[in-house]
Amino acid sequence: MSFSDSDDDSSGLGLSGQPTLESFLFSCELSSKLSFFTFQEDDDEDVEHFLELRTVCLGEDAKEESNVVEVTAMNHQGKTISVPIANLHVNCLPMVSLGEFELKAPVTIRLKAGTGPVTVSGLHLISSQVKEEESDEEGDDDDEEEDEEIVPVKPAKKKQTQ
Repeated sequence: MSFSDSDDDSSGLGLSGQPTLESFLFSCELSSKLSFFTFQEDDDEDVEHFLELRTVCLGEDAKEESNVVEVTAMNHQGKTISVPIANLHVNCLPMVSLGEFELKAPVTIRLKAGTGPVTVSGLHLISSQVKEEESDEEGDDDDEEEDEEIVPVKPAKKKQTQ
């Protein structure tokens, strides 16, 4: 499921049955003091939360050491897996662009090695389904009114020529 460049849908005015998408800026800082961050989902059944990671960047106070950042999330089989996404160093690779690396919540981002600080940034995407029941009820009322107003049309009589 890809939500890139779908700002048109972020208005929340989706058609009935169509998902709406809202996006919010996301950022967390990992260091030796706080080495992990867990991105959780809400308990709301009609809403899905996604984390679209864009950049991983060393802070200005980073030491000359390797800083490894990994994410833990579920794969397509529902199993939890951990994958390193960046190995940063002040002298050679202070920042990594991940493009649009999208994960479904819950996601844990961990500073596996190094002391940081490392900032992970991206977008928090919220996809919600417009309830069809509400829109169907409103639509049913309109259909009944339209049925009452429609007058049947009789076919025109043909003229006979001699």
